[in-house]
Amino acid sequence: MRLKILHTTTYHFDRPVPYGLQQLRLIPKSRAGQTVASWAMAIDGGTAETEFTDHHQNRVSLISFDPQATAIVVQCEGEVETADLNGVTGRHGGFAPLWYFQRSTELTRAGARVRALTKGLKEEEAGDIPRLHALSARILAAVPYEIGLTQATTSAEEALEHGGGVCQDHAHIFIAAARAMGYPARYVSGYLMMEDRVHQDASHAWAEVHVEPLGWVGFDVSNGISPDARYVRVATGLDYREAAPVSGLRFGHGGEAMSIDIQVQQQ
Repeated sequence: MRLKILHTTTYHFDRPVPYGLQQLRLIPKSRAGQTVASWAMAIDGGTAETEFTDHHQNRVSLISFDPQATAIVVQCEGEVETADLNGVTGRHGGFAPLWYFQRSTELTRAGARVRALTKGLKEEEAGDIPRLHALSARILAAVPYEIGLTQATTSAEEALEHGGGVCQDHAHIFIAAARAMGYPARYVSGYLMMEDRVHQDASHAWAEVHVEPLGWVGFDVSNGISPDARYVRVATGLDYREAAPVSGLRFGHGGEAMSIDIQVQQQ
C-alpha cells in the first residue's frame, strides 16, 4: 500500500519570540514493512540548523525560530510504501541494548494499578503473543478511548486513575505493564490511515514489545490490533518524551496556540 502524508504544525505567538529551538522527529525511515519513497520538510518562520540520528535511530531535525517570530509553520509531505507484517518489525538494532527497554520512566512507572492489569495473564495465556493481546484488551476495558481527560504529562498510573485516555496513554500503560512482566517494550509515534476520514488533528501512537524469536512486535491498544499496512512508524523511545514529534523551548513571555493538520490517504 502506498500512503501519502501531509503533516502541518502551526504555532502562533501572542508576542514576538526573541529565540526558540525545537527538535522535530517527523522523518520516517525505511525499514521492515515500510519504504520511504519521498519525504520533504518545509519551514516558514524558522531555519533548519542540523539533523542527526539519536540513540533510538530516530532522525531528528533541529530548527531555530527566526528572531522576533510571531508564527512558525512546519510542513512535512511524502509517500511511504507499506506492507502488512502483522505488527512484526523484526530483530533489534540501534545503539541502545535490549535491557535498556526494560527501564521504567516517569510516564511508564508500574504502580499498583498497572500491576493489577497483569495478574493471572501468565496462567491464562500460554504464549507471549496471546498474552500481550489479552493485556491490550484489559487496558482498553479499563481505559476507554476518551479525549480531554489526560495530557502529554499524564503517566500510566494517572491515566488508569482517570479511567479514560487516548492512544498515548494506552501505549504508556501497555509499556509499563509489559516491562513489569519482564518484556522489553518501547513507545512508537507515527501515522495511521483512518477509514472514515483523511484529515486528523494528531499523530498516532502505539507500543512495541520484544518477543523471541520474532523480535519487535507492535500492539495498538486503542484499536485492539497489531499494526498493519495502514501504519507508518516515525520514531521510537522509552516513552512519549523520547519519541515526541515536536519538542523544544522558547524565550519570551506571552501565550501560544498550536494547531496540527495531518492528512493520510492511500495513493
